[in-house]
Amino acid sequence: MAMPRPTAAQLAYGSCTVILSTLAMLLLSQTSSGVGIAIIAVAALALGLLVAMAVPLHGKRPAAVEQPAPKEPVRASVPAPAPTPEPVRERAVS
Repeated sequence: MAMPRPTAAQLAYGSCTVILSTLAMLLLSQTSSGVGIAIIAVAALALGLLVAMAVPLHGKRPAAVEQPAPKEPVRASVPAPAPTPEPVRERAVS
């Protein structure tokens, strides 16, 4: 079974996460040792991979849940208006 290729969105989100998280962690930790930089780089790569895998794949959507149709149609229970009496019309005699 072949692994699916990452989408453009996954690559973009993962790359941006790696770059920005590395920059933020280096600035916040103010480390200058090689071991500290390596730990930050590994942590940023792991975070970028996690973000990239969290982006949903294109075309894979969860199936819609079907709800059973009601057995009888629902009818409104509004009473019909009462008929109004028509006015009496007189015919002209010619």
